[in-house]
Amino acid sequence: MKKILLFVTLTALPMLTFAQGGFQFGIKGGVNLSKLTFGNFVKTGTNPNGSPTVDVDGQTFRNSLSESYDSRTGTSFGVYARFGRNLFIQPEILYSTRAGSLDIIRNGQKESTTVKTTSFDVPLLLGIKGGPIRVMAGPVVSFSVDNNQGLGNALNQYTSGTLNDAWSKAYYGYQLGGGLDIGSFGLDVRYQGNISEIAQISDNTGKFSQGMKTWQVTLAFKIL
Repeated sequence: MKKILLFVTLTALPMLTFAQGGFQFGIKGGVNLSKLTFGNFVKTGTNPNGSPTVDVDGQTFRNSLSESYDSRTGTSFGVYARFGRNLFIQPEILYSTRAGSLDIIRNGQKESTTVKTTSFDVPLLLGIKGGPIRVMAGPVVSFSVDNNQGLGNALNQYTSGTLNDAWSKAYYGYQLGGGLDIGSFGLDVRYQGNISEIAQISDNTGKFSQGMKTWQVTLAFKIL
């Protein structure tokens, strides 16, 4: 409880200071264009009877599982507040869906699998504004709400680890980008990367981790 109160105090004090120079509150929504990224896993192969095997060698899992260059589109919508004018702090709460694709070789044939995630994203951005143009950057924490089983199904033949146990309940990232304000409307374009992994599967053979790179385009409307 003391740590929570300290965090709230340290967050609220600078917001109150910035709010003396201006305050906004509004709604926003838009699209996420995402692509999967992979960490190190194991090299795949087959044993004499044809069953898949794994060998932990620290190499990227490329020969049977690979990143697809196809991006997938999701959505993002929620609310934002802005404290300050030329220099501002902007916290947000967004309900976001993201998707990415991966290619896997199964029985000699390439299959494309779509991985989808749903989360509440809470960015806390520090920005500078000059005229109608803004630039901003800061951390974001994402609280996982749901995910499909695309990743787990793709990995079933290669690992005994379970996706449900591995999928992060909260993961951390960063956002950076720019925006344009015209009257009560604002247009933002941001890049979001991962600091921690979105999903991680471990078993007695090794470990697989997965992140997601996202470009986000949103339109905001100022209410206050």
